[in-house]
Amino acid sequence: MSAVENQYTTYTTYMTSTTEEYMTQENEWDRDLLLEPAWEKQQLKTSVTPQSHPLSVSLARIHCQIQIRTFSAWCNSHLRKAGTQIENIEEDFRNGLKLMLLLEVISGERLPRPDRGKMRFHKIANVNKALEFICSKGVKLVSIGAEEIVDGNVKMTLGMIWTIILRFAIQGISVEETSAKDGLLLWCQRKTAPYRNVNVQNFHISWKDGLALCALIHRHRPDLIDYKKLRKDDPIGNLNTAFEVAEKFLDIPRMLDAEDIVNTHKPDEKAIMTYVSCFYHAFAGAEQAETAANRICRVLAVNQENERLMQEYEKLASELLEWIRRTVPWLENRVAEQSMGAMQRRLEDFRDYRRVHWPPRAQDKRQLEISFNTLQTKLRLSNRPAFMPSEGKMVSDIANAWKGLEQVEKGYEDWLVMEILRLERVEHLAEKFKQKCALHEAWTAGKEEVLTQRDFEHASLAEVRILVRKHEAFESDLTAHQDRLEQIASIAQELNELDYHDAAAINARCQGFCDQWDNLGTLTQKRRDSLERTEKLLETIDQLYLEFAKRAAPFNNWMDGAMEDLQDMFIVHSIEEIQILITAHDQFKATLPEADKERMATMGIHSEILKIAQTYGIKLPGVNPYTDLTPQDLSSKWEAVRCQIPHRDQVLQEEMARQQANERLRCQFAAQANVIGPWIQTKMKEIVHISVDIAGSLEEQMNNLKQYEHDIANYKSSIDNLEGDHQLSQMSLVFDNKHTSYTMEHVRVGWEQLLSTTTHSINEIENQILTRDAKGISQEQLNEFRASFNHFDRKRHGMMEPDDFRACLISMGYDLGEVEFARIMTLVDANDVGAVTFQAFIDFMTQEAAETDTAEQVMASFKILASDKMYITVDELRRELPPEQAEYCISHMTKYLASDAPPGALDYISFSSALYGESDL
Repeated sequence: MSAVENQYTTYTTYMTSTTEEYMTQENEWDRDLLLEPAWEKQQLKTSVTPQSHPLSVSLARIHCQIQIRTFSAWCNSHLRKAGTQIENIEEDFRNGLKLMLLLEVISGERLPRPDRGKMRFHKIANVNKALEFICSKGVKLVSIGAEEIVDGNVKMTLGMIWTIILRFAIQGISVEETSAKDGLLLWCQRKTAPYRNVNVQNFHISWKDGLALCALIHRHRPDLIDYKKLRKDDPIGNLNTAFEVAEKFLDIPRMLDAEDIVNTHKPDEKAIMTYVSCFYHAFAGAEQAETAANRICRVLAVNQENERLMQEYEKLASELLEWIRRTVPWLENRVAEQSMGAMQRRLEDFRDYRRVHWPPRAQDKRQLEISFNTLQTKLRLSNRPAFMPSEGKMVSDIANAWKGLEQVEKGYEDWLVMEILRLERVEHLAEKFKQKCALHEAWTAGKEEVLTQRDFEHASLAEVRILVRKHEAFESDLTAHQDRLEQIASIAQELNELDYHDAAAINARCQGFCDQWDNLGTLTQKRRDSLERTEKLLETIDQLYLEFAKRAAPFNNWMDGAMEDLQDMFIVHSIEEIQILITAHDQFKATLPEADKERMATMGIHSEILKIAQTYGIKLPGVNPYTDLTPQDLSSKWEAVRCQIPHRDQVLQEEMARQQANERLRCQFAAQANVIGPWIQTKMKEIVHISVDIAGSLEEQMNNLKQYEHDIANYKSSIDNLEGDHQLSQMSLVFDNKHTSYTMEHVRVGWEQLLSTTTHSINEIENQILTRDAKGISQEQLNEFRASFNHFDRKRHGMMEPDDFRACLISMGYDLGEVEFARIMTLVDANDVGAVTFQAFIDFMTQEAAETDTAEQVMASFKILASDKMYITVDELRRELPPEQAEYCISHMTKYLASDAPPGALDYISFSSALYGESDL
């Protein structure tokens, strides 16, 4: 059944019940009057007072008299349009002529031609024509016949007039889906709600003090009544004021007497309804303007809110992009510092950036995406065009900028770590280079002066032999020292490869050593040649001194090498590496017995020299002619080597303890990372499952996602603990971990993806709820949409590709051609990303059922406010609209350009089109 048929049925039922109620009440009045004595009836006719008996008869009689006056005035307000009126409602309708005339005036239709005769049957015929016309309007007359009207039955006459009033004066009243009496009562309540001492609940006692009538007049015409001066304790004055103003300025005749209303316990409802309905019709034009103004206010409020959201998006997007623009050059700076401390400070700056500056900006990025999606949803629901941010500020632009920031950030952190490792290695090598250079310089000191001596020219044979042997020992030492020089050159080469900042000084020093070494080689060869020539002249050489020198020199070099190894600095990064050094040290200690045997053998040679000298009484020179080494030198160096061994043991064990502590840090980090990583992956899968699951309502899905969001927020402490372990590892220069495949960066990325997925899923459900509520979609429909979407989302990534979307539409009965499908794709994929989201799918499926304001409706509303003109003035806008909306329209409307337009006329047509994107504001 249509809405019109429903309203017609309701009205017919109401009219029938009202007529029956009226006649039943009138019959009760008659029955009570028949039971009274004659003298009481007479008294009732002459004086109606509260003391009359019974009280119901007195009240009924008063109501009857009030209805006669009210209905007579109402009839005359219409009959005067035809140039006539009635004097006595009981008598003047008996012939049916004025009754037919009254119906023609209030209906605007012609009735059949009346009979002009004065006989009773002529009168009955005319009254029947009037009653038949009333019945043709859907009114069912109960117990009202033409004979009773012709006979002057006042009850029947009043009942008939009340039926006419209901049909032609009250039936057409409609306020918010209520009509007739309820609609009129709701209208009165709405209009008088702001006024003090007014509470309209009915059509009898709520009107006794007269304030309700004065409030109705003041609400529409505040210039006619000063409401603040009215008093509740002066009901007669209030009523007379309302009656006089209505009659004088509103063309509403005086239908009631103030005394009848005030002195009656319960005023007559029908009389007051009749009178109040005249106010409704008098102010109908103002109601239409108010409705139009309300529509404009609603549309403008939506537009202002959308503009605010757009400005907030633009501001936040500009700030985020500006921050990224400032941050990227800082992260792209790859100019290395020259010291380890400076690089560690840069690493601390980066950690501070990750802890303090980066998280709020990540939140801004997520908020931008949420604000953009919410704004687009609101624009679709209010039939506005989609929001297009300024150039370079699209969500995709921000995502690309953020992706570039993350890439630069990851490369920056890797570079810092590698640079710190490089500087650590460089500083170690530089210190080692200085140590070896100092040893080399100490060894080469004075060697050139010795090699250039000409002492052999005046030496004895023994002395020459000594010089020859001594020179051979020097050559052995020179050959042994070749390895040390090669080590210095190797360290210099590595420092150059590692881009050491003072590489020039290193190269110059190394080149000086090489040049000096070449010169030593040349000088050594020259001296050997000279000694060999002299040696031919000298034949005796002390073999024992020579033997001592030959054995003492290598042993001395071995002890120098051993001391150098024992004092050598090292750098390791694992237990295995330090264990290798400890093993090498243990192997060195295992060679000590053999070395001691060599020492004893060398010392034995010297003992043999002393023994021979003592045996044969040979005077020995003060020193060995073949070497500067003495037994005391060998003994002191041997004791120094033995004393250095425990110190080396202690250093190696301390380094082993440090590496074991680092290993514990690795295990501690891995234990947490191996739990947190799978937890994040599991939560990600569960949230994605909830987003595509069709079981339960959207509110249940929202509650589940909120619970997951709460659980994830509570899990943040675990992430922070892992960050703390990671920071401890970084401070200990631990950068690798073989116990887990999860790095801190993996966990950070996974955590951010989990937060983004959760926030996006909640926002998607909120938009679905907003769409469902705004467009009246049931939960079953949403489930069907989700089932269809999931079925055709073949890759299960939350979006349908164009081919899947086409298959979905065809399965739902759409006859698609290429042009039509391309048009639909522009609706569901406005950003041309090549996929259809679930929200866009719902919008498409429900867009034809949406009931939203249109540009044409807004134009029509402005036209009402402008009194059907093609332009509107500033005064009209300020009179009909609230101040804020009026000033908004004045500032945004363009001038109306026409020759007949008055100054200041505004073009509301182009303004209405601009609100819906059909032109530019």
